[in-house]
Amino acid sequence: MSLFPRGRVAFFVTSNVHKFQEARRVLAEYRVATAILRVEVPEIQDDDTENIAKASAEEAARRSNLPVMVEDAGLFIEGLGGFPGPYSSYVYRTLGTEGVLKLMRGVNQRDAHFRSVVAFCDPGAVLRSFQGRVEGRITWKERGSSGFGFDPVFEPSGSRGRTFAEMTMQEKNRYSHRAKALRKFARWYVSTFRRGSK
Repeated sequence: MSLFPRGRVAFFVTSNVHKFQEARRVLAEYRVATAILRVEVPEIQDDDTENIAKASAEEAARRSNLPVMVEDAGLFIEGLGGFPGPYSSYVYRTLGTEGVLKLMRGVNQRDAHFRSVVAFCDPGAVLRSFQGRVEGRITWKERGSSGFGFDPVFEPSGSRGRTFAEMTMQEKNRYSHRAKALRKFARWYVSTFRRGSK
């Protein structure tokens, strides 16, 4: 019996359309179709993004009875002791990019990294997680109008001085933490699907 009886479709649990569009493009590279699945799942409070993603994936799989994937990400700023980290979505909703830049006033240590965890759960069968990370720096002001979240203030290493918000989605997926985690997931998912379908 196939491990994933619904076929090679990744049910992505999110309410963030931008995140879904990025994921769909990356997974399409591996011929994995992606369907957005809106399931209300309470997010646990934890200092580890992997624990948050895994708990959300398990609960979403239980509620939907589908093989699902959940992505959780955090922005870790060295000059702020790793803040906001796993609380990035809350900080973005309450302070926004301008609030983070205010916290960084007078802070010359601008190094930061984004960390992403993609968790996959097949009800009663498997729970796996895949991580991606991108190094970079926090800019002194917002730049660009693409992307979402903290993209206008994060300049990934090797990007020739551009923020994520100054890139097209295709360009962003060359560097991004989320794309790296999704590619790891996709390679595992495709190979597992093939084995399970024999």
